[in-house]
Amino acid sequence: MTAAVCGMVLAAGPAWAQGGAAGPFHVAQELKIGGDGGWDYMAVDPQSKLLYVTRGNHVIVIDTSAGKQVADITGLHGTHGVVFSTDGVHGYITDGGANQVAEFNRQTNAIEKTIPAGTGPDGAVFDPYTKTVWAFNGRSHDATVIDTASNTVVATVALPGKPEFPVSDGAGFVYDNIEDKSEIVKLDAKAHTVVATWPACDSPSGLAIDIAHHRLFAVCDGGKMAVVDTESGKVVATPAIGEGPDAAAFSPSDGYAFSSNGQSGTLTVVHEDSPDQYSVVQNLDTKRGARTMAIDPDGNHLYLVTAEFGPRPAATAENPRPRPTIVPGSFEVIVAGK
Repeated sequence: MTAAVCGMVLAAGPAWAQGGAAGPFHVAQELKIGGDGGWDYMAVDPQSKLLYVTRGNHVIVIDTSAGKQVADITGLHGTHGVVFSTDGVHGYITDGGANQVAEFNRQTNAIEKTIPAGTGPDGAVFDPYTKTVWAFNGRSHDATVIDTASNTVVATVALPGKPEFPVSDGAGFVYDNIEDKSEIVKLDAKAHTVVATWPACDSPSGLAIDIAHHRLFAVCDGGKMAVVDTESGKVVATPAIGEGPDAAAFSPSDGYAFSSNGQSGTLTVVHEDSPDQYSVVQNLDTKRGARTMAIDPDGNHLYLVTAEFGPRPAATAENPRPRPTIVPGSFEVIVAGK
């Protein structure tokens, strides 16, 4: 996933929604977790409701009801994504720094096995239809498919470019943003093949899915969310979102799609009025840098993370676009709720 932190720019929307004072969601809590370093994807375990956040060479586990960290998964190198199998026991972490996927026990948070992947595994998804984990490799431009019964690699699927966030429809297909080509790919989860490639929007990063209505929600540069029909590949709507989006989510219980916008410091809430009609109902003020997001399965709580930022280092030939420094110990979780 990519980071973007600078001045605030709000997406267009209803006048009453601007500034986040009105709308269905509000900032319910700010959990001061602390710890040093950056972060990437995060996810809520649907059984335990614990929040897992990847943080460089480890993954922290947070009990959001108690507002504190309760575990730390260490011994990793460069973590990105966390996904959970439907057995209630096993989880998987993409460890891009070691070109592997780590399988861990969700009761003990102990790593039980490491599985070789492609180069730079980043986003991942568990597909319940085939009971496989798909790890999308950002540098080798392919996906590693892992059978969760044996924890072995069963396929490597070539992709047309740099993959970002994937989703599964639970019915045999996996979808993924191809960021550098501004496309979405549709993959057959059983045959391990790319079955369609569709134009989407500018540099799509986060991706969410409405399974019932066959819609994808890709958040993109240029302040747009592309709503894509999973059957035809047609872009049916492009509601406005904030700047610097990185994650997307969807709540099937009430038809809300979300975009977390790190540059704007907002959470855009989009309502699905019908499968082809969408309304921006709120731009909730969060904080600068709150670009990654996870949704509780209940759809009523969302979690975003950020920190306080210091000065940006000088650009170098090796790092021409350096990120701002992070104030030590300032990492926090923002809880947005109804």
